Amino acid sequence: MATIEECRAALGRLSDNMQSAEGDVREAAALDRSVSCHIKDLDVTFAGRLVDGRIEVDDTFPGPPRDKAQIRLALTGDDLLALVDGELNFAKAWGSGRVKLEAGLRDLFRLRKLL
Repeated sequence: MATIEECRAALGRLSDNMQSAEGDVREAAALDRSVSCHIKDLDVTFAGRLVDGRIEVDDTFPGPPRDKAQIRLALTGDDLLALVDGELNFAKAWGSGRVKLEAGLRDLFRLRKLL
């Protein structure tokens, strides 16, 4: 089972990957939105903002998200690590329910370019 530190590091790698992306992926990541990532098996939430293609984690707290972020992700720590490391296909994981992504319709259309 992944640790809180491994999950935080994975979010950092995801942020680095998004910021160094080009073309449609870079455009899709260039949102300014509040984000939360709930790690279900650890029952911990990372909260922050997606700004200029970077995920800036401002807070980490126990339990589910306290506020409704504009972009919400929920998954296990192991699935987060596998997604960031390219071992788990996001679209398949989302379709099967392993990963839960919630956002407004317009944001979902933009974010699909990241998938």
